Amino acid sequence: MQRRTVVKGLSAAAAAVPAVGFASSARAASRVSAADALVFDPSAYTEQTVTITDATGTAHEVVYRFYKVASYVANPVDAAYQSLNVCVPVKIDGTAVDASGAPILLANAVGGYMPSSVAAKTGITATGMGGATTRQALALAAGYVVVEPGARGRTLVDASGVYYGVAPAAIVDLKAAVRYLKSNKGRVPGNVNRIVSSGVSAGGALSSLLGASGDSPLYEPYLEAIGAADASDGIFAVGAWCPITDLEHSDMAYEWCWGGNKLASGALADQALSAELKTAYADHVASLGLRAKGYGRLTARNLDDYLLRTFMEPSATKYLAGLSDSARSAYLAANPFITWSGGKASFTWADFLTHVGARRKSVPSFDTFDMASPENNLFGTGTTRARHFTLWSLRKQNGDSARLDEDIPEKLALMNSMYHLVDKVNSKRTKHWWIRLGTNDTDTSHTIAGNLHARLVQLGDDVNTSYYWDAGHGADQDPGDFVRWIGEVSGYRSKVRQ
Repeated sequence: MQRRTVVKGLSAAAAAVPAVGFASSARAASRVSAADALVFDPSAYTEQTVTITDATGTAHEVVYRFYKVASYVANPVDAAYQSLNVCVPVKIDGTAVDASGAPILLANAVGGYMPSSVAAKTGITATGMGGATTRQALALAAGYVVVEPGARGRTLVDASGVYYGVAPAAIVDLKAAVRYLKSNKGRVPGNVNRIVSSGVSAGGALSSLLGASGDSPLYEPYLEAIGAADASDGIFAVGAWCPITDLEHSDMAYEWCWGGNKLASGALADQALSAELKTAYADHVASLGLRAKGYGRLTARNLDDYLLRTFMEPSATKYLAGLSDSARSAYLAANPFITWSGGKASFTWADFLTHVGARRKSVPSFDTFDMASPENNLFGTGTTRARHFTLWSLRKQNGDSARLDEDIPEKLALMNSMYHLVDKVNSKRTKHWWIRLGTNDTDTSHTIAGNLHARLVQLGDDVNTSYYWDAGHGADQDPGDFVRWIGEVSGYRSKVRQ
């Protein structure tokens, strides 16, 4: 990798912004003052050069402008996290590029609902293929604008012991970042009406949520409190890898999918508890009213066949078709549960589960009894680090009369993309979705992404969902295809000045 830097003058907008808490003065901040504070300076950049290798192995020299925005809100709780970077290509392989109308890839780096900061980043540093950084580099090499937003996360705690990054801080921050970009239309390079969010795991869930909840009034008080710009937070498209979403039903979904699989230790998880959750999941699936072509109404009884025929068998087929004859024969000999006929793979759901093997989590998998999971921390509040967020786990620990804290239902809705797609269908959601995950991913149930896909198709959205055969959590085997997909759905062709 080669990098050359030319430093331009820094404006007041690029100066450090002090961190403040959720004081009453912050909550009362007007949209006018926020607009005055949040002005992007097109002249405050460094010019850098990086060599990026594309999916075909071809190297490209990309000259780009790198902007650091000290904070995308007027009243940051913690500017170290509520900041963003902007990368704009100006020359690719020696040819000048006009990115003024290019799509904008909004690439979050959230994992485990942990805090994510871009304050120390100094530019695009991708080498080789695979992973989130590669998606950003490939997008830059394609002539797109790349924006990397930071966001608060669940472990942040101030000197008085208050957790200030718990739900819904992360999604509020990402929405604020979108509003910042849109309020600076004409100043921020790129087409702010073609913002494409991407993220992995919890970041994938947040990316899905950002797309599903665009302009929802539920978030308005939180956005006002931090001085978010007065603009839309709707986005154009979503890229979500293994999204960990629908948290309040994830324990049920996990047991429905992986309840019979052994733990890594070789022991079975508590089968009585697993059966309770699996039974409860049947009621939840029925309540969603999902339908799929060839299946009619999806229920707990046909969901396995739906997942098998729609995702798993096509995934195995694609994988096997891509092997040489000898490699395919060797794989099939080692995995005799797969029938290979007419260029297609087929197998049973039970055999598929056996093939995947050990489950990663015990029971319950998300709202754990000891409240030690990342999700328990996510729903903490004030000086309370973690809380139960499902009635099932709460009552198992505290008796049948226990009640969830009053704010939990609202926090769950604020953090769940399915709420905005089923409970309160959001007409302002994105209509373009790219969803990817590995077949061997046992961090959550395959029904989570399967249900998301089914609902989006049912709503008439453009949905591109695929599983990577034998891949685990966080896999990304087709970053180049994702970048091309952005161009296709956005209708963008790179404008190169001759």
